[in-house]
Amino acid sequence: MFTLIIGNKNLSSWSLRPWLVLKMLNEPFEEKHIDLTASDCKARILVCNPAGKVPLLIDQQLRIGDSLAICEYLAECFPAAGLWPDDAATRAIARAVVAEMHAGFAALRSALPMNVCGDFPASTPGAAAQADIARITSLWENLRQQHQGNGPFLFGQFSIADAFFAPVVWRFRSYHVPLHGHAAAYAAHMQQLPAMQEWLAAAQQEEQASASGK
Repeated sequence: MFTLIIGNKNLSSWSLRPWLVLKMLNEPFEEKHIDLTASDCKARILVCNPAGKVPLLIDQQLRIGDSLAICEYLAECFPAAGLWPDDAATRAIARAVVAEMHAGFAALRSALPMNVCGDFPASTPGAAAQADIARITSLWENLRQQHQGNGPFLFGQFSIADAFFAPVVWRFRSYHVPLHGHAAAYAAHMQQLPAMQEWLAAAQQEEQASASGK
């Protein structure tokens, strides 16, 4: 059984991605949490991962410490799950979209940090963040238009691309980013996934525990 070491569910966008993939695979795994707000969090992470980051996937003696590398490994472990599209051209587009999310959108990350339990209706992102928002919503709109006949996800069926944009779904919700058309329908569908609702409920519990000093 896999072990996945993650950070706070309210805050750790990187942790959500492989967690969601494992949940959508319906594979049993053990979760271990490190509180990213604790004073000793860096030391605790370094014990597990010399790179000093979460998430970390442990599979027997193998340790993988990057969200995309973890998801790629899971795709290879479970090829029948279709975590990448079957068609070579579509798969290449999916990989490009994931790489763009993995490495880009710095302004969005800075202006709209993930806070699943947050509610920030008065948020006014700057021009760079607005450009990132426009790019993401355009991607969602175009991909859903192209693949709507094959299912409700970006490429029809659930893929690593959906896992990588899952934190953005929560960001847009928390910061009241207006969405329209296919992009709005996609975000709504993602929010209602049982796994996403499970993540939300756990994030709320963590925040309540933190507020009560537990």
